[in-house]
Amino acid sequence: MKQDKIKIANKRFSSRLIVGTGKYKNMIECAKAIKYSGAEIVTVAVRRVNITNKKKPLLMDYIDPKKITYLPNTAGCFNSEEALRTLRLAREIGGWKLVKLEVLGDKENLYPEMIETLKSTEILAKEGFKVMVYCNDDPLMAKRLQNVGACAIMPLAAPIGSGLGILNKVNIRIIRAQTKLPLIIDAGLGQASDATIAMELGCDGVLVNTAIAKAKKPLDMALAFKNAVIAGRQSFLSGRIKKNLMGKPSSPVKDII
Repeated sequence: MKQDKIKIANKRFSSRLIVGTGKYKNMIECAKAIKYSGAEIVTVAVRRVNITNKKKPLLMDYIDPKKITYLPNTAGCFNSEEALRTLRLAREIGGWKLVKLEVLGDKENLYPEMIETLKSTEILAKEGFKVMVYCNDDPLMAKRLQNVGACAIMPLAAPIGSGLGILNKVNIRIIRAQTKLPLIIDAGLGQASDATIAMELGCDGVLVNTAIAKAKKPLDMALAFKNAVIAGRQSFLSGRIKKNLMGKPSSPVKDII
């Protein structure tokens, strides 16, 4: 399992768990949760998290960007123009080219606005960005994102922050079957077992924020998600038994005493 690394934009990571940096009580708790999770990539909401104002607590003071890969994202953007401006700013600030694109449709359900997302992905890819894309669980749209240059497909499990778990396993399996890009479940997970299910479906990783940050014991939940991802991946690689409508005896049926 130590050699089973996930490859994103030509870089390999040992952990298949990506963790968000928002919604924690404070940055100290955030940093501890990331350590417990074992995550090597953290998402950073460029429009919300302080990474430039030295008069206020800087994220870099708590999470070392030399040890943890920062993944700037466009949380809070509702059109292509806002998203493009945000990621171009991130590139200017920190030289980041590996980014997470997130263009939302409205403030109620927080579903992705896929037309704007598709347009933004194509533009960013042409500008040299490595774009990991938050999207709906539509296999056809996932295919289009791949065709315009996405480096990872990140379908939602359920609405952001809902904690509902994976609502459409069939579509996730279809997307898995049709793409060789990293497939990472993004948004809607509520507990560690949701991550295990995602990994057993063949996903390459999961992204979790609210389920950890808002848990009663965030550090314990971070560790639970770490173990759940490892268990789910190992289960997937082990090859599950075939499902049968009827039962089959575990012991031999011949030569019974």
